[in-house]
Amino acid sequence: MKNILLVEDDESLNRGISFKLNKEGMKVFAAKNLEEGREIFNNTSLDLIILDIGLPDGNGFEFCSEIRKQSGVLIIFLTACDEEVDIVTGLDMGADDYITKPFSFMVLMSKINALLRRNSSSNSSKIVSGSIAFYPEEMKVLKDEKQIDLSKTELRLLKYLMLNSGQIIKKEQLLNELWDLDGDFVDSNTIAVNIRRLREKIEVNPSKPKYIKTVRGIGYIWSEGCVK
Repeated sequence: MKNILLVEDDESLNRGISFKLNKEGMKVFAAKNLEEGREIFNNTSLDLIILDIGLPDGNGFEFCSEIRKQSGVLIIFLTACDEEVDIVTGLDMGADDYITKPFSFMVLMSKINALLRRNSSSNSSKIVSGSIAFYPEEMKVLKDEKQIDLSKTELRLLKYLMLNSGQIIKKEQLLNELWDLDGDFVDSNTIAVNIRRLREKIEVNPSKPKYIKTVRGIGYIWSEGCVK
């Protein structure tokens, strides 16, 4: 059973979301303000937090920033703040997703499940594909049992491609995944450069890649199967 913290001051919406998540087999810890949310966060092992921005005793952005200083728990903003600057701020602060009100519960549930699945896969002890072994917890990569040095962005890129092996990954997906939470801007040119550098480090022949193949006009695909 997954533990979910819901911080939402609208009592009717709080009850409705809690009821539906409980029916989906999740345990919901409901809070109406930041004070209650902080107490639950500090005393409960959580898998995911659903967080509003405008709350009676403060700002959800502030709480997200506090959380990120000590935890990598999944965070979804669920808020009526739909300005682009709010969305960018939320994601820059480390939120894993941002949903604006009014919203569909089916969409919320789909995003929750997707994040929980991704997080579960990310925490696996090892991902192996051909001669490449990736250790997510240590962010370490071996090629032919020898460790290779990768930059932070290259590691994120490799991890995402391997976790989604066999799927065509659009450039837009990589942009969203690799947005640097430390403040470094990542654009499509940065991705292309890192793909090229990554190929040079993991491929036997970078000009004829075995692992990372380009899907012209769309993006990339990790073409070799992975064992997790």
